[in-house]
Amino acid sequence: MLNFETTILTVMESYHYISTLPLDLNAISDLILTNRNLKLSEDAINRIENCRSYLDKKMKSHKEPIYGINTGFGSLYNVKISSKNLTKLQENLMMSHACGTGELVPQEIVKLMLLLKIQSLSYGYSGVQLQTVNRLVDFYNNDILPIVYTQGSLGASGDLAPLAHLALPLIGKGKVWYEGEIVSASNILEKFKWKPITLKSKEGLALLNGTQFMSAYGIHLLLKSYRLSYFADLIGAMSLDAYDGRIEPFDELVHLVRPHNGQIKTAERIREFLKGSELISQEKKHVQDPYSFRCIPQVHGATKDTLTFIEKTFVTEINSVTDNPNIFVEEDKIISGGNFHGQPLAFALDYLKIAMAELGNISERRTYQLVSGFRELPDFLVDDPGLNSGLMIPQYTAASIVSANKQLATPASVDSIVSSNGQEDHVSMGANAATQAYTLVNNVERILAIELFNGSQALQFRAPLKSSEFIESFLSIFRKEVSFVNKDRVLHDDIDSSIEFIKTLQIDSCELYQ
Repeated sequence: MLNFETTILTVMESYHYISTLPLDLNAISDLILTNRNLKLSEDAINRIENCRSYLDKKMKSHKEPIYGINTGFGSLYNVKISSKNLTKLQENLMMSHACGTGELVPQEIVKLMLLLKIQSLSYGYSGVQLQTVNRLVDFYNNDILPIVYTQGSLGASGDLAPLAHLALPLIGKGKVWYEGEIVSASNILEKFKWKPITLKSKEGLALLNGTQFMSAYGIHLLLKSYRLSYFADLIGAMSLDAYDGRIEPFDELVHLVRPHNGQIKTAERIREFLKGSELISQEKKHVQDPYSFRCIPQVHGATKDTLTFIEKTFVTEINSVTDNPNIFVEEDKIISGGNFHGQPLAFALDYLKIAMAELGNISERRTYQLVSGFRELPDFLVDDPGLNSGLMIPQYTAASIVSANKQLATPASVDSIVSSNGQEDHVSMGANAATQAYTLVNNVERILAIELFNGSQALQFRAPLKSSEFIESFLSIFRKEVSFVNKDRVLHDDIDSSIEFIKTLQIDSCELYQ
């Protein structure tokens, strides 16, 4: 259960060791909250060095073209590159592919990109130098975050443009965030007395091929979506009580005969949140509630089950090798495949958009019911309506955001476009799905904040009857940030405070990822 007085930070080891052990959401959430540094495990170091050693020996004995190692890239795969130009080839690749534009990728997502790229390279199938991976670790540990742009990836040859920007500072090019400022990478290398990495064969391609842009967005949004799913249940329970709703639709028996896991979990949470409420247990004048209240378990639950599927997809991805070609030392094979293709992630991100949009959709409907003057609540939840407009217009705001989310939820993955002279003739568009999902999920946070604002206001009109001890405790914390609206005032400020409240309130992770 939510603890309003404590944080979930705990004392952990000084380092998170990058190894073959899989990452999961709990590990990543803990890593973010505790701000621990990364360190390569001995196993990871051995894998990286063995693979690089194998590739160096192979290059001396193997004179035939090997894609991406001694050839051009994309549709230039048939162009053989001489051994003396292999470093220049990798640097040219990095510079020519740094074609991102648009808005800057948020810093917290860039840091996740670094983590996930390090994780993928640590498996020892990519042929990179140990010093290259260690420099990425240095960037992560010192909060040196490359400037990356939201536009430029088709989500198929990996996230080429975003990852080129992520990797440019390795060779002293591009820009980075450092201590709150954007500075040149060359200045950062000078400050830390680091020499630019001299890229060897295959390294540029290993750094640029991969799905770490899509994956970082997906992981960030999953962590946030689980949090918002919890708040949707809690705020929905508050609204149900404020609306004088019925508890019978949340009876366990109803859900055991349609046993979707998310549905059962949601009903259980609502019952727990409302346990001991005077309002929920009082005699009702109505037989049924509108669907936006009565069907909370079915709608919120479907989103929970969707998040479970999406989590499985992304946890598989972030513990995978997604560059190309792949180097298999024991089998003595270098294979050019397609693990960089983002189709699984594109589908998952589109599914995330749809599932989270529906949390916002049903939330806005509850807000609409609360301000409509039903169930002995005043019109627009204010005394003296007419002179005061009360909470009339926050519902408009929520409705406009819901409509925007419907547009954003249109699947990006059904689209494709030909690139690289037809060599890359089918792409996932997962990167577009990722940035759309980022906007959409943040929108859902705003919609829920508006419902919280309305539900807390409505509950005040039910005095002297009280909700549950838990919800009353939650409400008392919220009231420190947003006071009761007695008469009209600038409500933008209250909505902003509600959003910030949802963003910052600590929730034990065991409540989120189960």
